[in-house]
Amino acid sequence: MTTQAKNRAPAIFIPHGGGPMPLLNEPSQQAIADFLRQLPGHYERPAAVLVISAHWEAPQPTLLAADLPPLLFDYYGFPQETYEYQYPATNPEDIRTRVKECLAQAGLTLDTDTQRGYDHGVFVPLLLMHPQADIPVLQLSLIEGLDPQAHIALGEALSALRDDGVMILGSGFSFHNMSVMRNSNDQARSINHEFHDWLADTLTNPALTPEQRIGKMIDWDQAPGARFSHPREEHLLPLPVCLGAAGGQAGEILFDDTVLGYRTFCVIWRN
Repeated sequence: MTTQAKNRAPAIFIPHGGGPMPLLNEPSQQAIADFLRQLPGHYERPAAVLVISAHWEAPQPTLLAADLPPLLFDYYGFPQETYEYQYPATNPEDIRTRVKECLAQAGLTLDTDTQRGYDHGVFVPLLLMHPQADIPVLQLSLIEGLDPQAHIALGEALSALRDDGVMILGSGFSFHNMSVMRNSNDQARSINHEFHDWLADTLTNPALTPEQRIGKMIDWDQAPGARFSHPREEHLLPLPVCLGAAGGQAGEILFDDTVLGYRTFCVIWRN
């Protein structure tokens, strides 16, 4: 790639909110929307952003391959304006080639998709973070089967991109039990907090070695409240990608707030 950042770009795991609601002044999503608008103040402008969204799974890692991807409005029942958003970011071939090289060096095969567009896990947060769409944006899929070890390995393969100024952005939710999110109760909130206490310690405790941290993340479903918090883990899996891209180092929690009464995180790795 041709553009270099002065410092290593971060890896960041963000909550992307419910569908397009962070863009609609929905009160339950206001904390996320406000945070995402100010998030760029926590890092230098990257040369590009590579997003791993909870809303795309493929048999093996797959990269959007259109030079100007369209938007994929993968939600329903919202106002007409939410189907008219535009986010005309570029998806440069030289950076796509660099992604393929990084995965090949790790023994991973990369597929490409020329038809799919950026899903709402990409364009909704980026409309808040970088509304001018003036930074190249790539999107890489999750891997079907949702094996956390495979996603940590994927992040490790992507780590070198950070030295090229490419920010690794995991877009999901650290709590994603849709059946309870609109029916909040004290017991559910207590379990939610128990899981997030475990997650905070796993991701930020400096006493843990990178190997210990990665091991705990691989066995995340043994944590207190894990399967209550994630009956299906697609919204969590962008997190181990980021952890892998950070070499298992301790991260920093930038956002620890509630959505519909349930706690959720943003975590950044700067080194």
